[in-house]
Amino acid sequence: MTHILIIDDSPTEVHVFKNMLMNHDIEVSVAKNGEEGIEKAIEVMPDCILMDVVMPGKNGFQATRDLSRNPATSAIPVIIITTKDQETDRIWGMRQGAMDYIVKPARESDLIARINKVLDVGRDQQE
Repeated sequence: MTHILIIDDSPTEVHVFKNMLMNHDIEVSVAKNGEEGIEKAIEVMPDCILMDVVMPGKNGFQATRDLSRNPATSAIPVIIITTKDQETDRIWGMRQGAMDYIVKPARESDLIARINKVLDVGRDQQE
């Protein structure tokens, strides 16, 4: 079963994403901020991470960079999912190590397609 870690400080957003993922038989873990997200990623080693950007403490860009530079978590694909819709934000997020960038609100079909795409890329790289 696919396991996704959602790192987002909004209970509403977490609820929406969790329901979307569970509709597709995806196991979900949750962290409320960047620091907790990094710890949780190391603990549960999810197949993919959905990362918000605007959070208290370590923001999503910083957490993505830390995860992508840590040998223990660098193979976990990160999809940034945020309200920040400027091209410069997207470019910066990708430079921090994200594999994709989605602007909220996300449609369920698009979110699932993007998750499947990054998981397929990861599988291809492992072979």
